[in-house]
Amino acid sequence: MLGIVPAAGRGSRIQPLGFSKELLPVGSRIDGQTERPCAVSEYLVRRMVQAGVDKICFIIGSGKSDILEYYAAGYGDAAALFVVQPNPVGLCDAIFRAAPLVAPDEVVLVGLPDTIWFPEDGFRHLPDDQLSFLLFPVDQPEFFDAVVIDVHERVIEIQVKRQDATTNWVWGAFKMPGHILHQLAALWRERERSDEYIGTLVNAYIAAGGTAFGVRAGSDYVDVGTFNGYRTALRLLENDASSAQRRPTMIMPGAQSHVPVVPGEGA
Repeated sequence: MLGIVPAAGRGSRIQPLGFSKELLPVGSRIDGQTERPCAVSEYLVRRMVQAGVDKICFIIGSGKSDILEYYAAGYGDAAALFVVQPNPVGLCDAIFRAAPLVAPDEVVLVGLPDTIWFPEDGFRHLPDDQLSFLLFPVDQPEFFDAVVIDVHERVIEIQVKRQDATTNWVWGAFKMPGHILHQLAALWRERERSDEYIGTLVNAYIAAGGTAFGVRAGSDYVDVGTFNGYRTALRLLENDASSAQRRPTMIMPGAQSHVPVVPGEGA
């Protein structure tokens, strides 16, 4: 099982930081007996590892060698792979750069490394044999990709950053078998790589006879790529730290064991 983490974006909304936005400290983790900052991307990576991935492919751009250094030893039991996206020209381009590493029968997980969401086991709510999106309710769907589904959870349309979005359920992560990833990549090339967003490509995939599903299993979703989102994430993690039901297990970068963590305390 492979996790794809597109981390080549410039992060202009929250710069200047002096480091890649994916390493922005949000909350904390326990390292032995010491509390240390937790990089925002670790929340996604941890969710992938808990879902069963044994390889995590980071798509990085020039000037983002700090991500390579941070995750070089892998994460928990998962090995780290790195692929370069020379220019940050969109999510589709980033994701499909990992396609040569994906076997047709391999399960692929994709998420955004500057987001924090719950429940932690969200990926487990998605089937392994279908293109499926983990959906979250948000207050302002026009800033995200809203996903319209029917009564059978089939995706009817993905409304990409539309002011007139007809649903407040947006995708925050997705899963698919490798052969569907390759189908999407081939369709993207047929469309002359014109799709920047995965939503427009999936709409074309559905129009061509493909099927996708949306699963409303998400509860909280925060984009940490803005200052407002950063503050919201800190509040979310502080609230989470007081909830025994959501207290996560931290898998340290390169570690082989799990240690408890209370993110948000001392942040």
